[in-house]
Amino acid sequence: MVDLFIPFEKVNNTLKEILLNYGFSRERAERCASLFAKADLDGVRSHGVNRFFLFLDFIKKGLVNPDKEPLALSQLGMFERWNGQQGVGNLNAEFAMNRAIELSKEFGISCVTLQNTNHWMRGGNFGWQAVEAGCIGICFTNTNPNMPAWGGSEPKVGNNPLVIAIPRKSGPVVLDMAFTQFAYGKLSISKAKGEQMAYEAGFDDKGNLTKDPGTVINNHLGLPIGLWKGSGLSLVLDLLASVLSGGNATHDIGKSGFETAVSQVFLCFDPTKLELTDWIETKADALIEDLKNSSTFGDKSVRYPGENTIETRNRNLKNGVPISEKLWVELQNELKNAKI
Repeated sequence: MVDLFIPFEKVNNTLKEILLNYGFSRERAERCASLFAKADLDGVRSHGVNRFFLFLDFIKKGLVNPDKEPLALSQLGMFERWNGQQGVGNLNAEFAMNRAIELSKEFGISCVTLQNTNHWMRGGNFGWQAVEAGCIGICFTNTNPNMPAWGGSEPKVGNNPLVIAIPRKSGPVVLDMAFTQFAYGKLSISKAKGEQMAYEAGFDDKGNLTKDPGTVINNHLGLPIGLWKGSGLSLVLDLLASVLSGGNATHDIGKSGFETAVSQVFLCFDPTKLELTDWIETKADALIEDLKNSSTFGDKSVRYPGENTIETRNRNLKNGVPISEKLWVELQNELKNAKI
């Protein structure tokens, strides 16, 4: 696939203009488009514009309601529960993390949960949202069943992405990971390119490990990270998300046949309110310095989570955001249809 390099604002505006034809107010279209475009800007192409047409399809099917906003269910000091009303997943998540930030500024620690929401697309957006507000942010979501329990031969567990973000002046540490060895968005990109994965990505129908992305996409038997450990941790996150939000667990989500009405949790810690500012920078810098001084095999180097994001962002702002030519043509056709 050939990539085009499109100015960020042009990508953003294209998505926004398309969304205006799908029942979005201008303000919500701008925010939603920005969250999609920022994923590609930061180099997370698997969860940005590549997901946009699937998102539009969910709107057409009535699975995502563009005009619905979170509805408060319970507000008990530092803990709040909200009903996402099957609204726009990335906008609901942005709202929830913003509430978590606000509450942490008041209480030091906060927990905001969402039930009945939709796919948040790039979860890392909400980790960056926290660190840009000077806060430590932790958030996770459950998904449809797309991974076997360890020893199982059918998808029973979600890959339940987890984000942990820690502010640091020299560069925030932002971990954004799913509990399958490869996120399904990345598998889809490799499948479209006709490429095999670098490591085993899941199981085939006979229980053998495979690097073929198409096989894993078709049977939803992604390989858990850390094998049985990843499977167990993913199950616990699913349980926490459903208990704390009062919403669906992965097995409930799987009954609909679509990944919708998921549950999410957003935790936030304000270092200033918690009186951590005297040492948070020195602790983080010392840890990163020790990591970067690690011996390596050959010419490799070690990186901390999120290390290259700012560099990638600045490069793409300067040179343009890489978008596949085929996808860009499809977006332009959609834009033309929206104006008719």
